[in-house]
Amino acid sequence: MTFTAEEAKAAFPDEVVTHAVTRLVKVPGLEKPVALITLDNGHDHTRPNTFGPQGLVSLNAAIDKAFEAEPAAIAVTGKPFIFAVGADLSGVEAVSDPKLAREIAQTGHDVFRRLTESKIPTFGFVNGAVMGGGLELALSCHYRTLSENTAAIAFPEVFLGLFPGWGGTQLLPNLIGADAAVTVIIENALAQNKMLSVKQAAELGIVDAVFGSADYLEQSLLWLARVVNGEIKPERREIDRGSAWDAAIARAKSIVDGRTHGASPGATKAVELLELARENDLDRGYAAETDGLAELLMSDVLRAGLYSFNLVNKRAKRPAGAPDKSLARKVNKVGIVGAGLMASQLALLFVRRLKVPVVLTDVDQERVDKGVGYVHAEIDKLLGKKRLSPDGANRLKALVTGSLDKAAFADADFVIEAVFEELGVKQQVFAELEQHVKPEAILATNTSSLSITAMASKLQHPERVVGFHFFNPVAVLPLLEIVRGEKTDDAALATAFSVGKQLKKSSVLVKDASAFVVNRLLLRFLGEVLVTVDEGTPFEVADKALEPLGLPMTPLTLMQLVGPAIALHVGETLHEAFPDRFTVSENLAKFVKAGKKGVWIWDAQGNQSADPEVVELWTQGDKPSTSEQVRDRALSAIAEEIRIMLDEGVVAEAQDIDLCLILGAGWPFWNGGITPYLDRSGVSERVNGKPFLAPGVASVPTA
Repeated sequence: MTFTAEEAKAAFPDEVVTHAVTRLVKVPGLEKPVALITLDNGHDHTRPNTFGPQGLVSLNAAIDKAFEAEPAAIAVTGKPFIFAVGADLSGVEAVSDPKLAREIAQTGHDVFRRLTESKIPTFGFVNGAVMGGGLELALSCHYRTLSENTAAIAFPEVFLGLFPGWGGTQLLPNLIGADAAVTVIIENALAQNKMLSVKQAAELGIVDAVFGSADYLEQSLLWLARVVNGEIKPERREIDRGSAWDAAIARAKSIVDGRTHGASPGATKAVELLELARENDLDRGYAAETDGLAELLMSDVLRAGLYSFNLVNKRAKRPAGAPDKSLARKVNKVGIVGAGLMASQLALLFVRRLKVPVVLTDVDQERVDKGVGYVHAEIDKLLGKKRLSPDGANRLKALVTGSLDKAAFADADFVIEAVFEELGVKQQVFAELEQHVKPEAILATNTSSLSITAMASKLQHPERVVGFHFFNPVAVLPLLEIVRGEKTDDAALATAFSVGKQLKKSSVLVKDASAFVVNRLLLRFLGEVLVTVDEGTPFEVADKALEPLGLPMTPLTLMQLVGPAIALHVGETLHEAFPDRFTVSENLAKFVKAGKKGVWIWDAQGNQSADPEVVELWTQGDKPSTSEQVRDRALSAIAEEIRIMLDEGVVAEAQDIDLCLILGAGWPFWNGGITPYLDRSGVSERVNGKPFLAPGVASVPTA
């Protein structure tokens, strides 16, 4: 093994060490004991087991002890609810020496491979959360069982800009087939790190048996005995290394190209390694993993992915500038003004998470009934998927009601409006609400661009008005922009953050400035792209210009998804606020007036082309740009806008900008949102004279 205990401690001095302890267990039916290795970092389930150099040294010593006992079998399991979730990423951030990066990559292989090549049968008892290196450890064992209550099963590495580098790319396809491995390692990871269910893990053949959580360890040991005695022979599927493997690699390349456009070296390397796994040569495969991992660990792209990971898992849980949570008021009833699709989605979210009465109002009974009916139907769908019990579904449906009279909000603690995006309409709604709600009730608005201060300006109690901006689809995107108006008080703000947390959203505090964060930045770069189209750039060239960023969708596709009318409205709001930087395309206005929904149309084969009616409608100049010029203009505009927003104090730091784009717009983890990309591509320096982030933040620190 590469590391000594002293070297391991020197490499990651602050490592939260996952200790591995071996004990001998007598199991009925076996003459010899079982060497049971338990992984435990000494913390509860909120701090999962991870592997840094010291943890790997401890596991290696535990395996030594297991072999010395000459047991009937060796089994590895975790602390309660947790098996292991991979490498210690916090230590990786500090690595500045390429030699150390290679040692980390090599040591994982050296330790885990001992279980694979053991003459004594080895078992992974996956008793809880298992991701990344933890899943690789389990795969390194000859057999695996899984607890039925395991909540997290995944290879998240490609999501972070990495790849499974301790055997995963070689072991998994040779266990379950190349196509299934592509799903787990690449497709799920690039679908916002989608997890496997216990059922899926079993059906794919990742694990051999599933047992109930109450007596999981006992059942696993009894199963182990039957395997060792030859009473059970776990099935291993036949692996097609020919045309099926070819098809799987072709699918992997298509997914990676479609989702990352070559912007993620980790995803590209994962495809290469899955292709190499066809040979089923661990020496060659592991050497390639080590080389690739050592190289990626020293890349700024990976550091940007780790930066994103920390934003989402740490900063999002402690929002910058949020008031003391003790100031938050309890919310026992929620009111929603409006019963359209957005309002109905909000009602479903509130009732599912808060489990308190939710009342919708609208201008006529038909709309109210439709809104309540939508929520009830969605609850029935959850019941059909067995995500709710019949009793639970009935209770939730009973909590959602509708009314034409805003007096139904008299005892509500939190009322949110989701009506037409027009300041006068929203001011009128709040004026009506103030006649009915109690003085301390919070009045929230889901506005995407309008001034919270102006909305509250005519009220007796403007201090209780707060922006509460969700992103569509509400159930999917985790960001919540919480906006403080000029008179919003700490109690209202604290209550908003408390409710956001109960809704399981990640909240960011935003100053009351036009379009806040996400929409302001999206409209700035979309506006720049549209200007180039107006000047004469072909739609296809302008739309594909930002592909090297690996964004979830192109600008014109985004406009089609959001709705051109909404994009125009927000653009007009921003033009009014910042006329020198936000232009309103006359072509877009004509486009909306003509009732067009998007630039692109698709034929029966899925081939995309510009709608001929749109081409005819759009008046273009004779000064086309290349894709590089479009990209340069768009990135320069974003860099300028972020600097202005930070100067204005729209958010506390650049990290909050990145957090908003990752969680509210699905921008890639491996870019770190946007500011690390702007820094490492030199755009920040060129436009603003300095980078957004300090050296070593989302980049490799200097030695």
